[in-house]
Amino acid sequence: MGTTTQRRRPELAAFLRSRRARVTPADVGMPPGLRRRTPGLRREEVAQLSGVGVTWYTWLEQGRPINASPQVLDAVARTLRLDPPEREHLYRLAEVPFDPAPEGMARRTGPEVQGIIDALDPLLAVVYNSRYDVLATNPAYRDLFVVPETLRIGVPNVLWTLFTVPEETCPVVHRERELPVMVATLRSAYGRHVGEPAWEEYIRALSAASPYFALLWESGEVTPPGPRVKTFRHHGVGEMRMTSQSLSIDGMPECRIVVYTPEDEEARTKVALLRERRQRLWPPTDGEAAEPIRR
Repeated sequence: MGTTTQRRRPELAAFLRSRRARVTPADVGMPPGLRRRTPGLRREEVAQLSGVGVTWYTWLEQGRPINASPQVLDAVARTLRLDPPEREHLYRLAEVPFDPAPEGMARRTGPEVQGIIDALDPLLAVVYNSRYDVLATNPAYRDLFVVPETLRIGVPNVLWTLFTVPEETCPVVHRERELPVMVATLRSAYGRHVGEPAWEEYIRALSAASPYFALLWESGEVTPPGPRVKTFRHHGVGEMRMTSQSLSIDGMPECRIVVYTPEDEEARTKVALLRERRQRLWPPTDGEAAEPIRR
């Protein structure tokens, strides 16, 4: 048993005991019984409600080196009424790959996050989930990326747009360098969602729509998100170099705010020109904000 495992097992034992102690028989529809000395549920009650053997659960709570499947851990998590962060913590301590429920994939943001990225204008800001779905954008981001060529695609997903828009109108310069990195970042997230219908259909459909994506996907490259200097083009102002930086969002697993900062004075000037153009053509109205493209 490795050092990491040796340290996690006592933590797992203490975590399960503490979660069991806070769930009362009444919480799970059981009579309180007489002479109950144990705070919360007994081990045999957790085992019964979870559909596992008493000995197996006892060993799990004692931190013994036993194997646990995701299905069994989910059953224990339901019995102990673990919330999503606690469920993930249980998986980590049990050294079982954590797979969030498919419905846990965020598809929209609240007004607080939208307010943050709006306040970043004139910096470009967008919210992605790990599948590169566009959840929210600020006006500066839309200045650069929401152009007729991308609007015609009608799919609010960055990878889908970049791989299906004609190369001559693609907003990303140096596609041969940038797109492989994005696909490798997608694959690093895909490992947590293998077999999920929504993810499998997304990969299948994009592979069918873009042979180039299919080729990159088959390469198997993996990389985490990170800061990069990228060059973008806009039909009105030309090319500009931008630095991207990802920021995680509390309460929105696998989502990040990506902020693009001009890399040089030329890029800053062009971003300002796009902003002036927007304010001249579409003066803001109180309470009005442009919406990102929806499916």
